[in-house]
Amino acid sequence: MILLPKAHAQLIADALRAAQAVGDLPAFEIPTIEIKPPKNASQGDYASPVALALAKLTGRKPLEVAQVIVQHLAKPDYLASVEVAPPGFINFRLSDAWLRTQIEAILAEGDTLFTLDIGAGKRAQVEFVSANPTGPLHIGRSRGAIVGDSMARILEAAGYSVQREYYFNNAGVQMKNLGNSLRMRYRHALGLESALPAEDDKAFYQGEYLIDFAQTLVAEVGAAWADFDWQPFKEYAETRMFAVIKATLARIAIQHDVFYNENTLYDGGAVWRTLEQLEQGGHIYSAAVREGESDEVKAQNAALAPAKWFRSTALGDKEDRVVVKSNGDPTYTLPDIAYHADKLQRGFDVLVNVLGADHFTQHQVVKYGVQALGLDGSKIHVILMQLVRMVRNGEVVKMSTRRGDYDTLDDLIDQTSADAVRYILLARSPEAQMDFDLDLAVKQGNDNPVYYVQYAYVRCLGIIREADARKL
Repeated sequence: MILLPKAHAQLIADALRAAQAVGDLPAFEIPTIEIKPPKNASQGDYASPVALALAKLTGRKPLEVAQVIVQHLAKPDYLASVEVAPPGFINFRLSDAWLRTQIEAILAEGDTLFTLDIGAGKRAQVEFVSANPTGPLHIGRSRGAIVGDSMARILEAAGYSVQREYYFNNAGVQMKNLGNSLRMRYRHALGLESALPAEDDKAFYQGEYLIDFAQTLVAEVGAAWADFDWQPFKEYAETRMFAVIKATLARIAIQHDVFYNENTLYDGGAVWRTLEQLEQGGHIYSAAVREGESDEVKAQNAALAPAKWFRSTALGDKEDRVVVKSNGDPTYTLPDIAYHADKLQRGFDVLVNVLGADHFTQHQVVKYGVQALGLDGSKIHVILMQLVRMVRNGEVVKMSTRRGDYDTLDDLIDQTSADAVRYILLARSPEAQMDFDLDLAVKQGNDNPVYYVQYAYVRCLGIIREADARKL
């Protein structure tokens, strides 16, 4: 099966070389050639704006460049025509006769139609979900889970060997609060705590799941843990919660190959080795304020203890970044750089991170960081997702993991289906804001877009059965 965008790009590249060879165009490096469907279907099936990009290189008008390209362009039998349109687009029209032959070709290829070999022999990693195990997955997290898994499946279909990774931190304040919350729930279940913290206590998790965990723990160990501190409760809650998260993801056909604990980077010394390597490369400096600040700002902050700054502006960043605070604690930037360096050193050819849109700046800084370490940051690709807002009865539902006040992914699957959840959360591009209408998602009717897809599937099966009955 011909990959038409790739084939069209190759035709243009060959035409450019042919034009250069006879002097119709000057010598220049062939750029990446963009091919996509035109906004107006009447203009053709595919279009390329490459001539607009080449106008400056050639010193000619885009329309003239496009005409030269078309003059040297081969015309394979799958093309009905190739046309030039102002201000310099090259439009491709497919042959109707060729399109008719593709029906038999598609049937002959079967399932292999949906696979490619462009990733053969290459390894890819997709990191997604990556939620700390402080509570069940809520619907907002589900978008990243489904987008990440879908990307992994696409890469596999393209021939890559794909690893799915889940990155988490079990040593932060949130996890300590989780341990303390379970400890209080456990002691309350034993009758040793007469009262629990108020709902507005930000250090106390209110979720019903902790009541279940506490009751199970009482059944398992009795009062043996009554005088324990928060640490064993944190470990117990983490183990139980990860079991819940994995089971939830399995319901929508998602399974991770690796669960990577951020603590591994500290325990193995990778974080501080990364800092040392950056220092040795001249990428770190110690100062109370970033380089380039005015004398006035420096004077105002002269009494402050120095922090360690990553000189990322030398690599293209708009400002330098603190990697170690004045108290000696690393910011999240340093372990992030160490983590991605570790990924690249594991030999992956492609790294895909599925992150919230608020990570836009951070992922760029990480690329600068691995570049400073002498690694190839271009292998890192990021899918940034806008938040999903839950809407019920026309109003936005506010969610809080700490309060246990949210709809879980399990709740949604119970009310709809795994297929419906996956479809709805993939229906819009990741960078688009999404309002997930909970009422619509569970509605049994034509207002629910999932039903149109399911109806089309059933209709297609009906057509196939009818064709078989007629021996067509």
